[in-house]
Amino acid sequence: MKTMKLICPLALAFALAATGCKHQPVGVTPLTPGPTPPPIETQPTTLPGSTMNPDTGPTSTSGGGGIPAASPDLFQGMIEDTNALASYTVHFKYDSAAVQKTEKSNLQAVAAALTADASTKLLIEGNCDERGTEEYNRSLGERRALALREALAKIGVDPSRVRTISYGKDKPADTGHDEEAWAKNRRGDFVLLHPNPNAPAGTPPS
Repeated sequence: MKTMKLICPLALAFALAATGCKHQPVGVTPLTPGPTPPPIETQPTTLPGSTMNPDTGPTSTSGGGGIPAASPDLFQGMIEDTNALASYTVHFKYDSAAVQKTEKSNLQAVAAALTADASTKLLIEGNCDERGTEEYNRSLGERRALALREALAKIGVDPSRVRTISYGKDKPADTGHDEEAWAKNRRGDFVLLHPNPNAPAGTPPS
């Protein structure tokens, strides 16, 4: 009888010890996996000068390709001759400011005209077709005019005799809305500048 009284408390203590290690810690919330968030969609980034946005009053441009900008004072009051070099207009490929090798003869003709009369100067007008934003086309027209100025400098034209301006898409040569018209409008025009014969003696050119 005494043996049974000793065994029961021992068995009860053993059972409590065995089940006591299985209780949950107080204050801890079990984690359950939540729903997977959807992927975030991003839009492609267009960098300045990329072909995502083609061919942007006019914007006067400064130096390009490491060539110092010509002083505006050297061109003030000069007379524009838009017809003298009209046949030597240079055209560009879509969304490009690279001067093509096929335009070499036009550049040489413009250089020869400036060499023949040292009193003349040159205005280069950069133009674009109608596609793209106004701002982008202003920038592209500027790059085209500067590229032509640099190309002329490489064949001996003094950059100080050349000014550049960008009209973007505001001065189309052809008002059509097809590739034929756009090809005509992607261009650089050359305007010959003559001294004003009516300017008072001693007046600095501009």
